[in-house]
Amino acid sequence: MLDRYAIKIIKTPLDLSAQILDKAGLSANQVTIIGFSIGLSAIPFLAFQQYQIALLLIILNRIFDGLDGALARRQGCSDFGGYLDIVCDFIFYSGIVLGFALAAPEQNAIAANVLIWTFMGTGSSFLTFAIMAAKRDIDNTVYPHKSLYYLGGLTEGTETIATFVLFCLFPQYFTVLAFTFAALCSITTVTRILAAKATFIDASPKECD
Repeated sequence: MLDRYAIKIIKTPLDLSAQILDKAGLSANQVTIIGFSIGLSAIPFLAFQQYQIALLLIILNRIFDGLDGALARRQGCSDFGGYLDIVCDFIFYSGIVLGFALAAPEQNAIAANVLIWTFMGTGSSFLTFAIMAAKRDIDNTVYPHKSLYYLGGLTEGTETIATFVLFCLFPQYFTVLAFTFAALCSITTVTRILAAKATFIDASPKECD
């Protein structure tokens, strides 16, 4: 919901930073892997309840996630680059939730499982829509710079990271925050399914294998 506004705010500093990385000879995919590695390194810190360090690593991961896109736009976007970025994002998101489950299994495990379950809904509804949109040559006018059709919703990347920040700042409220965000993710999944129905439904059925 907030991604379109966040992108406008961070676009200029990301583009300037991408110029430096481009001159240094780094590729967008290399930046993706570096950021992904930084993000995954937050998991053990979460498990040992070192929330401030984990928060720093999460923020660094998101900075690199923005930088790889800005760099790709300078060097030329690729299908594999877009694929790698999305895969790393979803593994990172679920990994952070896992870290909180490991930190306090008795208190956090159920809420963490529910949240990851709803991530399956937001992720599958997002990616499947992108597949069908590409099949029908539907252009995304809201996020034209994305390598695949980026379907928005109530819980996008900005809201997810904001929730992760709250997790780290108020770990004692993880359960409440996780259940609340899981409910919002469920709403996002439903609205995306409705959007898919409105976009893809045909007047006549097609044969399928």
